[in-house]
Amino acid sequence: MTLEKARSLLEVQAGFGGSYNRNGARLILAEVAREHGQDAADALIRELRLAEGLGIEAAGPPAAPPE
Repeated sequence: MTLEKARSLLEVQAGFGGSYNRNGARLILAEVAREHGQDAADALIRELRLAEGLGIEAAGPPAAPPE
């Protein structure tokens, strides 16, 4: 799954809210983490503010920008 597709799907899940959508978002994030790494999943969580909408927290601190 591309990051753009994941972003699009997560925006829909966050828009609806609720426990079913939280579980769907977690499955999407698990796929992102598997294909692109945990940092990519964490970045989507922060970008889409999923902690506020669905109660999904990022696993780690924001990645430092490359030097």
